[in-house]
Amino acid sequence: MTSALSLMLVMFVLGLLGLVVLHANRLSDFIKENIGFEIIMKDDVKAAEIIKLQKTLDLLPSVKSTEYITKEEATHRLITDLGEDFVKWVGEENNPLLPSIDVRFRAAWANNDSMASIEKMLLTDSHVKEVYYQKSLVHSINSNIGRISVVLSIFTALLLLIAIALINNTIRLSVYSKRFIIRSMQLVGATESFIRTPFVIKSIFHGIIGAFIAELLLTLVLLAAGENIPDLLVLKDLNLILQLYGVILFISITISAVSTYFAIEKYLRSKTDDLFA
Repeated sequence: MTSALSLMLVMFVLGLLGLVVLHANRLSDFIKENIGFEIIMKDDVKAAEIIKLQKTLDLLPSVKSTEYITKEEATHRLITDLGEDFVKWVGEENNPLLPSIDVRFRAAWANNDSMASIEKMLLTDSHVKEVYYQKSLVHSINSNIGRISVVLSIFTALLLLIAIALINNTIRLSVYSKRFIIRSMQLVGATESFIRTPFVIKSIFHGIIGAFIAELLLTLVLLAAGENIPDLLVLKDLNLILQLYGVILFISITISAVSTYFAIEKYLRSKTDDLFA
């Protein structure tokens, strides 16, 4: 019970950190994929040419989505934002708005280098007047996300080392209490494999129980967080969460089984006098 409880608590904490990392990555991808990249077309370009360019962009692996915004649609949006019809003041013929294509990139390509190369390619098109995106914002987002990722990675590695040490010590204490049983089995002729196998199997069972309870608690945390913070549902990825649960189960079983194996090995090779130490 002590081993299973220790495994459950450690796996629960690791799982919480895993959920934080997953949601942080999803949030960073969500932010990157919503960075605006606007292609301003010339006023005399036909709609067919703009749609053709849009279809070409859709075929690029770096592009997640595109939206063709006509001059009329851009005017309607600006009137809605301003709350008044500016066209009647400047006149329809002096309307400064132009048709455009709004582009959203996949997270892996949402950086200044990739966007600059695509901007250079687009500016060679005679139908394109200019390409606009906030270069400083893109750089700031990527640099801040990079720093956060480094901090989370270091913290995760430290917590994993602490978890391994705690579980290992708990299992060693559990095996220590059975050191005389191990020696008695040796004295009646039991092989090392025969002695070791039941302990390792039991430790694997403890690992499964600990991971299962931890994952149950993590599921309750996710449900509670979803009810209280609805915006988190946008970042939810069931496949990634199931993968995290698989990793938790694997780590729990592996640490438990390996720690038990080496703890048993210690007492299989100990002298009788050492058992009283």
